[in-house]
Amino acid sequence: MKAVLQRVKSASVTVDGQLISSIGKGLLVLAGVGKEDTEKDCDSMIGRILKAKLWPDDENDKPWKKNVQDIDGEILCVSQFTLYGQLKKGNKPDFHEAADVETARKLYDYFFQQLSKSYKPERVKNGVFQAMMEVELKNDGPVGVDYRSEDAVVKLASFSAPLSIDFETIDANEYFLLSGEFRLRLTSTRNCPRRKRRNNRKGRKKSGRARRHLSSSCPRS
Repeated sequence: MKAVLQRVKSASVTVDGQLISSIGKGLLVLAGVGKEDTEKDCDSMIGRILKAKLWPDDENDKPWKKNVQDIDGEILCVSQFTLYGQLKKGNKPDFHEAADVETARKLYDYFFQQLSKSYKPERVKNGVFQAMMEVELKNDGPVGVDYRSEDAVVKLASFSAPLSIDFETIDANEYFLLSGEFRLRLTSTRNCPRRKRRNNRKGRKKSGRARRHLSSSCPRS
């Protein structure tokens, strides 16, 4: 599941000239369902939306300290399958990663209902699924972030050969997540196997050149 979170001062949805929903200060959430998504992805998305700290603490003059619950803000949800559009080939967007209509409708309805229950039902509004909507917003900042439900899962790649790590060279605080992959950032490269191999190759090259130099400069008997 993918979502774009926009911090807004106001937002609204209109369909066929009729106002469907409107909110004041809060979040506009554009949400798309992928073909591999499940209810677990929706639950992960809900938790992130409600906990995302996108507002400052004005009393202490500190940014990114409050979430939508802290400010008693409103949330407007809008279904948007085009978040899964890709332009890798040609100029026409490809939506093959998006879920089919029935699956998307079922999961989006679950997402909206659970989000309402997890917060305050009267503070969570909705658009119209599969409708041609006019979405208006007054962005606050502007501030907008995107989130994928799979980002909450740490995925370890499988290796055909055993993987050994010298944890003495790794700072435990130096790990990070990127695109669903788990990587380790070395704080010291002195014991890094790749660095050792590179240095060994350089050493062999230098010693080879030295031997050739010595053999050519020494007089033959």
